[in-house]
Amino acid sequence: MTTKDFVTKWLAYGLMLLPVWFLECFVLSRFPVFGVKAALLPLAAVAVAVLEGGAAGAGFGLAVGILYDTAVPGMPGAMTLALALIGLGAGLLAQYALRQDLLGCLICSALAMGIIDAGRIIARLFTRSAPLEAMAGVAGREILWSLCFVPLIYLMFRWVFRRVPKATVL
Repeated sequence: MTTKDFVTKWLAYGLMLLPVWFLECFVLSRFPVFGVKAALLPLAAVAVAVLEGGAAGAGFGLAVGILYDTAVPGMPGAMTLALALIGLGAGLLAQYALRQDLLGCLICSALAMGIIDAGRIIARLFTRSAPLEAMAGVAGREILWSLCFVPLIYLMFRWVFRRVPKATVL
């Protein structure tokens, strides 16, 4: 793979991330369902990780985590590290234990959202900002609402995956 192919590939993934980010931050955030907003950026990191593998998933997860930390208020830096590790784990899981298809992406996305929300719950338990039952209910609704968008996000990134060079340098 030439440097031009490498840059073209990751630029295409980055450009495909823009509508996902726009949808999450400017459309779905205005219309919460069951009192929760869908989290789409982590699903995008998982979709690329499932398609590209562990190392590329970690790199893309790092980039998505930086975007997430700058766009969404919360614990600064937490999602950067979390999405890099989730990208690595999802890529390896899909590459070696699951299939690199929509079902594998759905399973990895559910695990990723569960890990993210478990981390949020644990962090909020230390500050005693809400009871565990309430946080678990909100987390469950957020996971289910977010998972509704996995087919759309997976198909968007698979479209890019099929049209760019396959080999990765990472």
